Amino acid sequence: MVAPVTGLFFLMAVIAQTIASFSPPASSKIVVSSGMLNFLHRLPGIALCSLFTLFLTAQPTAKHNLEFDHLAARWDEAMPLGNGMLGALVWQKKDRLRLSLDRADLWDERKALDLSKFSFRWVEEQVLKKDYKPVQQLGDWPYDNMPYPTKLPAAALQFNLKDLGTVVSNTLNIATALNTVTFQSGTVFRSYIHATRQAGYFEFENLPAAVTRLLIPELEIHNYNSGKSAAENDNSHSGEGLEKLGYPKGTVTTGTNSIRYHQPTYQQHYFEVLVHWTKTENRLTGAWTISNDQAAVLPESGSKANQQSHRQWWARFWGRSTVQLPDAAIEKQYYLELYKLGAVSRKGAPAITLQAVWTADNGSLPPWKGDFHNDLNTQLSYWPAYTGNHLEEAATFTDWLWKIRAKNLQYTRQYFEVDGLNVPGVVTLNGDPMGGWIQYSLSPTVGAWCAQHFYWQWKYSMDDQFLKTRAYPYIHDAAVYLEKITRLQQGTRKLPLSSSPEYNDNAITAWFRNWTNYDLALAKFLFTAAAETATAMHRPSEAGRWKQTLAELPAYSVNETGLTVAPGQDMESSHRHFSPYMAIYPLALLDVNRPGDRAIVEKSLRHIQAKGTRAWCGYSFSWMASLYARAYQADSALRQLQIFASNFCSSNSFHLNGDQKGGQYSGFTYRPFTLEGNFAFAQGVQELLLQSRQGYAAVFPAIPASWKNIRFTNLRIEGAFLVSGQMENGTVTSIKIVAEKGGRALFKLPFSKCRIRSQKNMQLKETGNGFAELDGKAGGMVVLGSAN
Repeated sequence: MVAPVTGLFFLMAVIAQTIASFSPPASSKIVVSSGMLNFLHRLPGIALCSLFTLFLTAQPTAKHNLEFDHLAARWDEAMPLGNGMLGALVWQKKDRLRLSLDRADLWDERKALDLSKFSFRWVEEQVLKKDYKPVQQLGDWPYDNMPYPTKLPAAALQFNLKDLGTVVSNTLNIATALNTVTFQSGTVFRSYIHATRQAGYFEFENLPAAVTRLLIPELEIHNYNSGKSAAENDNSHSGEGLEKLGYPKGTVTTGTNSIRYHQPTYQQHYFEVLVHWTKTENRLTGAWTISNDQAAVLPESGSKANQQSHRQWWARFWGRSTVQLPDAAIEKQYYLELYKLGAVSRKGAPAITLQAVWTADNGSLPPWKGDFHNDLNTQLSYWPAYTGNHLEEAATFTDWLWKIRAKNLQYTRQYFEVDGLNVPGVVTLNGDPMGGWIQYSLSPTVGAWCAQHFYWQWKYSMDDQFLKTRAYPYIHDAAVYLEKITRLQQGTRKLPLSSSPEYNDNAITAWFRNWTNYDLALAKFLFTAAAETATAMHRPSEAGRWKQTLAELPAYSVNETGLTVAPGQDMESSHRHFSPYMAIYPLALLDVNRPGDRAIVEKSLRHIQAKGTRAWCGYSFSWMASLYARAYQADSALRQLQIFASNFCSSNSFHLNGDQKGGQYSGFTYRPFTLEGNFAFAQGVQELLLQSRQGYAAVFPAIPASWKNIRFTNLRIEGAFLVSGQMENGTVTSIKIVAEKGGRALFKLPFSKCRIRSQKNMQLKETGNGFAELDGKAGGMVVLGSAN
């Protein structure tokens, strides 16, 4: 049974809970499960008295939850739980309820790639000699043939379901990050991972007395050394068995109410899993944790701060922004993507890898070794964090990049033989290059794409300290490197070798002697950002240096197909990676509002359409939504989002790369799970509602024809302005803009002439054609409507 909380009770609860960051619209229902209430009261980290605050500050409602009448039968369809460092997947394997346990920093970092044996200069020489096989043997072979470096799974916590009866409901409440499973017998299982403590919790209640006596947690450990050879699979390497890692056998120590698993890995490294539980009458309650290179210890529980921390964290997270759409399926997928963002990103935890804290639990290496792919995957994973007003989550990427900066500087000096900063395209947790298809894994422009996230973190926050200590030095070092690696020939800069992910895969023909539009767009972005950050740091001579370097770059290669791969090379067939179109999005160097750019953008999109989607992966569709949104082709953008959600996701919303409906849209029908497509989907939705463009922001820029009623609150634009908007019956009725830091911003509004409904410390000047310039103090606000 559930109890709706509305009206006066709702208002009283809001007043009573002062930490509530926003109030849901009047039409919302606040639904509280009695079982959940009891569980949250009992388990460490959540207090009964604060439950209503959690719900009132959480935008998601029951319609956004994952709900099934069964447990998943596969790990990649499981209920996902996480806190950035720890993760769990809740599913059923044979007759066991299974929690696949994971920790983000469990890695085998043995080196397979020997970078001392070759350099970028030598690769160029081999390309010129047309003798590329030695390059593939040194640069590509180790990744393809060695099981390490790789992300590691931890273990699996299991419970015998034999005497519990059939599952009647299985729900993941994304507002509270709580999974609840109800059995026909009346038994209820609940599990969550604490948002701020390194512990997961589980509970069975209403157990039959006979079952309570017999039910105990079991720990299944992975087979890290059986002597078996790897199974052949697709190029994701997900068929290679964990046994190839060859670790010593781990030890499991079982006590009366505890299990400790100690697993040596490589050299002197190890990890531990600790499970502890108690039984009282018809209830079994327990906790688990995973440690890395130290003994596992479960944190103390019971303090007032601990009781409040979990609910407060998720309440703050969901209170950052809200989106309401007339398309229920798209809205649900959007909130599931934001839930994942909250579950996999946390200060102090590593950046988001391909699977983050949900490493494959199938006895094999995770798809593409669960690594950091900086030629697309890590960058796309953070796209929605900026517009979505989740800068704390976005900072986990720049924090990690800064942490590995010293190794990246060393890598740049060793491989590229110049000063400055570049970043490997495929890299370990601690920053070591992994190789594999070196056109991309050792690409000359990866650092420029990583630098965009330092630029975005600064621009969306306008944090002067971040500019001085992180954004400026990082972007400066990346620009120094790219200036030094390029060659000035007859007044034009040239890159020794250029590539475009993943055109021609790892063949010698994947290298181009002229700039690809991918590398060129990144170079144009980087030198532009370097000039802007130098100006902000009051270094005019340095800004002038980068502007001059920018002027030395050639124009984009363009013909009747729009942007080409490279001069003389059109995009000849369907292709999964939109690398030639980076200038449209995410770099936003081309603007459809400029006539010259409009022709390039529209020709490019027509050409992509003409080549079809047969060689696309799931992330291609979610990225394509943003490309269409930038061209104001809203209905086409929406269609990409619909196809992604319906064909390329598992039942739990995980992006599986391949078309899961038999190849309806893509020839890829495999199912390796990676996260970047999920997060690019969320940004595709946000791009329909609000866009930060070069020098201005567009509000309601690309609304599908079928969307008549829309509401969003506190989405963020560059310049640190928060924007809220509402559309009713196809008409924009109000736009609220708040200046977080103060300053000026130019807006393209969805009315030809606007009317100020309310304002405080904010001045507005209309400049024509729907543009308005705002100038406000910190905290300044204006509410606008149409004057027509």
